[in-house]
Amino acid sequence: MIRPAALRPLATAATLLAAAGAAMAQSTPTSISTAANTEASGLRQNDALIKLEYQTIKVPGDRPIDLASFHVFNKVLDGVYIGAGFYAPLLKGAYGGFVAADLGAHLKQPLAGPLFLTAGLSAGGGGGGRSVEHSKLLSGSGGFTRGYLGLGYDFGSFSVGATVSRMKFRQAIIDGTQASVFLEMPFSYLTGPFSGHEQPLPPEDDRRAAREMGENMLTLSADNYRQRSPQGSNKSTISLADLQYAHFFSTDSYWFAALGMAYRGLPLYNQLLGGVGQRWKLSPALTLYGQLGLGSGGYAPDIIDTDAGLLIYPKLQAEYALSRDLGLAVSLGYMAAPKGSSRNQTFGLSLIHHLRSGGASDGASLLPPASYQGLRLAVLQQTDYHLSYRDIDRSTVKMMGLQLDIPLGQRFYLPLQASGAYNAYLGYPGYAEILAGLGVQTLAAADERWQGFGQLMAGANVHGKAVKANAGIRYILNERLALSLSAGRIEARSSTGGRFHADNIAFGLDYRFAIPTR
Repeated sequence: MIRPAALRPLATAATLLAAAGAAMAQSTPTSISTAANTEASGLRQNDALIKLEYQTIKVPGDRPIDLASFHVFNKVLDGVYIGAGFYAPLLKGAYGGFVAADLGAHLKQPLAGPLFLTAGLSAGGGGGGRSVEHSKLLSGSGGFTRGYLGLGYDFGSFSVGATVSRMKFRQAIIDGTQASVFLEMPFSYLTGPFSGHEQPLPPEDDRRAAREMGENMLTLSADNYRQRSPQGSNKSTISLADLQYAHFFSTDSYWFAALGMAYRGLPLYNQLLGGVGQRWKLSPALTLYGQLGLGSGGYAPDIIDTDAGLLIYPKLQAEYALSRDLGLAVSLGYMAAPKGSSRNQTFGLSLIHHLRSGGASDGASLLPPASYQGLRLAVLQQTDYHLSYRDIDRSTVKMMGLQLDIPLGQRFYLPLQASGAYNAYLGYPGYAEILAGLGVQTLAAADERWQGFGQLMAGANVHGKAVKANAGIRYILNERLALSLSAGRIEARSSTGGRFHADNIAFGLDYRFAIPTR
């Protein structure tokens, strides 16, 4: 993919980002202890929307590009939602590898009966094109804005409609007005107080979580694509880090969403996939999974030929249970781009974390109740400065990012961070970083507002493997929200030996919450 300007967590991460807006709209400044006492008594329901949209954009002097988008919006006021999402091509043009993502507001106003007015405004970043050079023409600096206005019809469990939208990339030829069609599906989810981390749910909350949330899986994979008769200039085996979220809609059937990013072979090749899967429990320790993914991905078609971007990915996976909630799995699959020549045999190793939300809904479960799993999601404004590549000073890179922190007790946590630029780097759109590691923080009692932290992460940027260290302070506003400021340094090295380094500073807004798990 042409150095994608944003590498997004899964749909659930977008949901959690949107929930930060709900917290801002519904929280009032108060003492931490008061907020904790208010919320510790039970779960909180959050209302949200999944929106699927399709549009075709004219490209002056070239073939049009079609963009399918997936957004998650959280309700913050009556008729007002905020959220995040991403765009990728499927069938038109030869822009496989183009990807974009945005943050924005979505409005939904009833008119008469089931008819409603819809409008929205968003901003984000992205990049891609038929070649690396063409990406500068198609995507410009990588930053874009989008607005839309339209009508929809509400069927209750889902809504359909059409809009007129305007999408403009800065300093680029994507700048036009077009029609789009959409499908919206409402849903709700439960969260608890961040201060309740590791505490058991009361019996009634445990039964409610079991009824309303069900079973989920989070899978982190090291996947490898061995190219078969590649037609593009890249012939290497591509190694990816892949994060997948799955939700079971019946006992053994699930839907999933996944983001994959290459760290070797073709750094920052990436793909966005969704699909369905089936589970077969062969024994208490051994489980087999089969799944079929559909999505978009690639780089530039002259480097890896996915043509318009459409990908089909069937895969088999065998899991061995290390514990009740953790499993180790091996996988075999086949990735194909039907409109391009890319064909890949895949094999990988995965760590699977099972998230079960509560006991039996009828209260008959003999298992202990679920406990709260505290999580922290930050929206980051980051700047890489004093930047150098191949011993030549380069211009500053400005990025928006997401970081999800998973606590490991009170002092340690696992940070997962993805950031994308909204200005050009080396003259091209789409500088990005994706990192994971270990963080440490000071203890913060219920009446304390300041917290220090430091973290060391490894991953990839547009050049290849990268390491990033930073430290900072966090100011806790209330039970749900906090502000952070940090500084650090990132180092990376390309496959040809080129050294990249930059200092960085980041401002963050943290949304603090907990989910019931067992």
